[in-house]
Amino acid sequence: MSNLDVKPSATVCGGRQDVSAAPVRELLTARTVQLGESTQVRRLLPNLGRRMVGAWCFVDHYGPDDIADEPGMQVPPHPHTGLQTVSWLHEGEVLHRDSLGSKQTVRPRELGLMTSGRGISHSEESPRDHARYLHGAQLWVALPDTHRDVPPAFEHHAELPTVTGGGGLHARVVLGELDGAVSPGTAYTPIAGADLTLAEGTHARLPLQPDFEYAVLAMSGEAEADGVRLSPGSMLYLGCGRTELPLRADVDSSVMLLGGEPFAERIVMWWNFVARSGDEITRARTEWEAAADRFGEVHGYAGPRLLAPELPPTPLKPRGRER
Repeated sequence: MSNLDVKPSATVCGGRQDVSAAPVRELLTARTVQLGESTQVRRLLPNLGRRMVGAWCFVDHYGPDDIADEPGMQVPPHPHTGLQTVSWLHEGEVLHRDSLGSKQTVRPRELGLMTSGRGISHSEESPRDHARYLHGAQLWVALPDTHRDVPPAFEHHAELPTVTGGGGLHARVVLGELDGAVSPGTAYTPIAGADLTLAEGTHARLPLQPDFEYAVLAMSGEAEADGVRLSPGSMLYLGCGRTELPLRADVDSSVMLLGGEPFAERIVMWWNFVARSGDEITRARTEWEAAADRFGEVHGYAGPRLLAPELPPTPLKPRGRER
């Protein structure tokens, strides 16, 4: 998925200056962003004062949207570098096309994982004949320096491992590892991503790794994480130092658990690029505008590709989490 801001700001991410070694409860409020003509998303990362959770550097929550009489998601071909995109749906379908020739419809609770590496382009759209509702999350994972120029790739995993914690909790492991269950999706850093279903009356404790930092993204219902009640579209940052997470729900609810080892490297994120310097961002933008071979071509999308926004007037520099 693309960051479709007309004037995207440069975001500096990484570093461990403000990663709490002890558990915290920091509730993050989303800002609304228009995605294409008919889809609005709630952007949780990057957020004021909170840029990353582990290697997770971008989190959008959208829906449930009634698109019965609408085109739904329509995101034209656009580029990425230095990251992985994670497409995760609760309702609806998204048709993915990319410059590798991949064409895949991603459905609810299936993993669509694209590794941009040195460069890729893709489009995302609701199929012509689509379900009435569209509801999901789009997430990015920053690639570490040792792997940020890997060849681009796309993976689709319809079957994912699950964890049943008792007390009404059911977890599906999207990326990385949770309680001994490992996702088949390729991961380049110690990371955890899971979709948690909480049945009415859930009262459970989920095992965590104390050296990971975590956050909980509320998808639906009214779940409670470590005593904090969450409304859909909000996210609770939990810090590090936890061995378990108390979860409760009085009604059927669902949340996503995002975590990982704090990302020590300092990176620059602008538009759809993750890099280590402003010069790299400038070069990627120039090559996209010139239709260079680096990003290839997406075939089959009925419409023009996205043009890159203008670069900000000030130099882009990696400053970690300073603000």
